[in-house]
Amino acid sequence: METIRQVVPFFADFVLEPENGTLQLRWNEIGSENLFGAHQASDGTLRLIALVTLLSQPNQEIPDLILIDEPELGLHPQALNVIAGLLKAVSVHKQIIVATQSPSLLNSFEPDDVIVVERQGRESIFRRLDPAPLSDWLNDYSLADLWEKNVLGGGVYR
Repeated sequence: METIRQVVPFFADFVLEPENGTLQLRWNEIGSENLFGAHQASDGTLRLIALVTLLSQPNQEIPDLILIDEPELGLHPQALNVIAGLLKAVSVHKQIIVATQSPSLLNSFEPDDVIVVERQGRESIFRRLDPAPLSDWLNDYSLADLWEKNVLGGGVYR
């Protein structure tokens, strides 16, 4: 809950009570007795809750392999920083593969954390970034800058 509050400061607590044999996602806000449901939250808030829940589980409960496609969708930039921190923390013990087109998310990682995918003919070619040839570039530019300039590859194909 503390992690969610980093992005949604008015979030108070989850209210998990069985209703008609199911458990509904509900929560309340600080200073309010009203209960809110999933239908009253933005897509970004729901995605944040889902990702924080997944990545905050006890280590023994987290799957050995986690695949996440575009976690940045609908997230506030501050939420993206929080998710990036959780991804890095979990990746120490578990294999995480994240597909992203987010320059902001890319900036949260080091070059050797990144695998660029490019299409050649009808094949996808996977290439881990080598930090050595990028060291001069990274003195003046971020990883996001280099991706946007197509220095890293993985750009739009024509």
